[in-house]
Amino acid sequence: MAATSARAAAPGRSTKTAAAASARRLAEIRRVADLLKQVSDPTRLQVLLLLGEKERNVTELCADLGTQSQPAVSHHLALLRHGRLIEPRRSGKHNFYALTDAGRELSRVVQSIVG
Repeated sequence: MAATSARAAAPGRSTKTAAAASARRLAEIRRVADLLKQVSDPTRLQVLLLLGEKERNVTELCADLGTQSQPAVSHHLALLRHGRLIEPRRSGKHNFYALTDAGRELSRVVQSIVG
């Protein structure tokens, strides 16, 4: 009888395991959706592509972007930092921004689409 009750308990564990896996998958999908929202702006995509070439500070990014003010670029950088796509490196008075591993991966995907 012990074997029968053990077999009866197994489907419950399987269901719990499947539910936990489904919950983890949903959490990951939500994380990706949030990430895609953060890069839904063309300027932020440009920043990702520029930082994919080399690290830059805000002044360099403003010059490379051409039409964006320093406060606007700083705002975009803050959103990308919040999404853990970029990270700052302090050098004297300036922060230089570089892509994180996730940022590099996303930059490569965007670059492959843009060409």
